[in-house]
Amino acid sequence: METITSNISNTEDNTSPYRLFSRHEWAGLRADTPLTLTDEDIVKLQSLNDPISMDDVVAIYLPLSRLLSLYVAATQGLFKATQRFLNAGTAKVPYIIGLAGSVSAGKSTTARVLTALLSRWSHTPHVQLITTDGFLLPNSQLEYAGLMERKGFPESYETGALVRFLARVKAGERNVRAPVYSHLVYNIVPEEHVIVDQPDILIVEGLNVLQPPRPVKDGSSTAFVSDFFDFSIYLDAEEAVLRNWYVERFMRLRSTAFLDPRSYFHRFSKVGDAEALEIADGLWNRINLVNLRENILPTRPRAGLVLRKGANHAIEEVALRKL
Repeated sequence: METITSNISNTEDNTSPYRLFSRHEWAGLRADTPLTLTDEDIVKLQSLNDPISMDDVVAIYLPLSRLLSLYVAATQGLFKATQRFLNAGTAKVPYIIGLAGSVSAGKSTTARVLTALLSRWSHTPHVQLITTDGFLLPNSQLEYAGLMERKGFPESYETGALVRFLARVKAGERNVRAPVYSHLVYNIVPEEHVIVDQPDILIVEGLNVLQPPRPVKDGSSTAFVSDFFDFSIYLDAEEAVLRNWYVERFMRLRSTAFLDPRSYFHRFSKVGDAEALEIADGLWNRINLVNLRENILPTRPRAGLVLRKGANHAIEEVALRKL
């Protein structure tokens, strides 16, 4: 089995679909892109146990926002030209970016930073973010199907509902609703929704968003989540590093969110450190590591961009798919 430590490509291999950049090389592509975030903004955007520095924003995310702004402008121009050719209407079609990666890889922080940066470009002022957590099956259904320990695996999602949501957004519909998930209660929040209203850019963040559709016996085609993406990003790190980040976050949550009696994991706030470490390690090995190896990591080669993080959370290497 290929491990997460293997390289996407060798820098000397001209047949690779990716071009690799060191952190320093990528940072040089910023050009004159202005820094529009403050230190205070960065603190608000980062997730628990996923620190991000201003240096990361300058070296990695500013060049990326510049690249994406070019891609969006080109796509908008092509869409308008096609509409003129077809004598069609002028419905606004969002540019959709998929963001994938393992549990604890830092997807939420990356998604929020990109949302903040891209919304500062003049031609993309309206940027929205959704997570696929909202399309998980409710706990009652997962329990009935014996899937609670498969939460986050492909079969635990209402994939059809997610596909229909993205199809409506991509068709330029207004006020499309997405369900909301609460990490506190570890479940879907009934009757609560996020409204996506013709954004310039929609970022879709989730574990399995790059999975291809499974073939059907009669050869008919079925739409899948990644079919609606104009660009995709995969957050990468070594397996052992991801495990350490997961356990560290779990231990920190014991003295924060888990203390809330409403928390699904409230019971873990009452156990000792040694038992908590054992529980966290068991959850990682039994659930998250299996999902990573079976479902998430195999989708990495489908990403347009791979951001590889080191043990200190800093992005050390960037792989951009060649056009």
